[in-house]
Amino acid sequence: MQSMSENDSMLDERLLLEAAREARKKAYAPYSRFLVGAAILDDQGKLHKGCNVENAAYPQGTCAEAGAIAAMILAEGRQIKAIAVVGESPDPVTPCGGCRQKIREFAAPTTPILIGDLKQLRLRQTLAELLPHSFGPEYLLNEPQ
Repeated sequence: MQSMSENDSMLDERLLLEAAREARKKAYAPYSRFLVGAAILDDQGKLHKGCNVENAAYPQGTCAEAGAIAAMILAEGRQIKAIAVVGESPDPVTPCGGCRQKIREFAAPTTPILIGDLKQLRLRQTLAELLPHSFGPEYLLNEPQ
């Protein structure tokens, strides 16, 4: 039998993935037709969604993860507790390099990154696994030695 925290975690994962799937449906990708949705659970338990938005002047579009982070900041969230990214591809659709760094600004190394498709969770990693040896805000906040 699973403990309550494990059940809550599984429920959070399902809800987060479903929110990312819903966000994906609203993506604006008329050029690539590659729809991506993202959902963030913040430290206050609030959910924030984002979708990719393309622009004819490549690469001026925005990624789903960046949109979800912006929504979190707008709602006064400051810490990512978990993030889900959903796309449809033969391989799991992980955040691009720029978005990995954007996630790093607001997430701990142990933050779960859930990668799903339209039906299932395909990959679960921590931020440290997805972006090892990363540069974060704590480097800039330390006093010079």
